[in-house]
Amino acid sequence: MKRIKDMVAEANEIVSHAAASDMMALHSQEGVTFVDLRDPRELERDGMIPGAFHCPRGMLEFWIDPESPYAKPQFQSGDRFVFYCASGWRSALSARAAQEMGLENVWHINDGFSAWKKAGGPVGDKPEKA
Repeated sequence: MKRIKDMVAEANEIVSHAAASDMMALHSQEGVTFVDLRDPRELERDGMIPGAFHCPRGMLEFWIDPESPYAKPQFQSGDRFVFYCASGWRSALSARAAQEMGLENVWHINDGFSAWKKAGGPVGDKPEKA
């Protein structure tokens, strides 16, 4: 049986990632889209990175695929994408899935939104509408 720790470690071997403190330099840069993968209840409780695009983890593959009836234009922009979740596990798996689907220039915050907040990163309270 493959464990989640193994799956996250495998994803981190093949996808680009960095700590929240390093990713802060990308915030608000032109051509960079932060993607919040957390559950809506987490957003309400903890806030989110200002300007981030909210994509519930369960919809990611459907929203990335341009042939899907659920495709979102944000994923067709050619931007650099920085995925994040609470601790870096969901974002690692998501970044790997996105990369496997052909989305280029995908990164993830390997220590998550909790580290972003601890490092003093900006936090807002409203997700951008999909």
